[in-house]
Amino acid sequence: MNTHHGDTEARSSSGLLSESLSETIIGAAIEVHRQIGPGLLESVYEECMCEELRLRSVPFRCQIELPVVYKGRDTGGKYRIDLVVADEVVVELKAVERLLSVHEAQLLTYLRLTGKRVGLLIKFNVSVLHRGILRASSMMPTVLHVSVPPWWVFRLRSSNA
Repeated sequence: MNTHHGDTEARSSSGLLSESLSETIIGAAIEVHRQIGPGLLESVYEECMCEELRLRSVPFRCQIELPVVYKGRDTGGKYRIDLVVADEVVVELKAVERLLSVHEAQLLTYLRLTGKRVGLLIKFNVSVLHRGILRASSMMPTVLHVSVPPWWVFRLRSSNA
C-alpha cells in the first residue's frame, strides 16, 4: 500500500509558507498605508510596497510581463502583474474607489497564467487597509466574493422552478 504522506506534508508546509508570506505582505501594505494614506496613484503605492519589502528583506519582482497568447500564438500583447513575492504570491495593487469583479477576475487570471496558488488584491483607497484586502487561492477561487443584485438571485430561482 502506497500512501502519499510526503506529498500531503509538502502541500501543507507550502500552504503554511504562503499563509505566513501573505501575512508579511499584508503587514508591509499596512505600513505603507499608515505612512502615506489613501488617495494616491497606484504607481506610488507600488514604489512604496517595493521599498517596504526591500526593508523587510522579502524577495520580490515587480511589473512582471506575461505574453498574451491566443490559440497558441503570441499576439504581441502583454499582461503586467504588479508584484510576485518570493515567487509564491501574486499581488495586485489598486488605488480605486471600489473593487469590481473585473479586478477579482484579473487576479484569478494571473494565478492561472503563472501557476501560482495564492494571490492578494490590495486596495489602498480605504480609511482602514484591512477593508481593502482580498486573498484568493487558485485552489479555491470562491474565496473572492462577487456581489449579485438581489433581483438576479430571484430570477435564477424563478427559472429553476
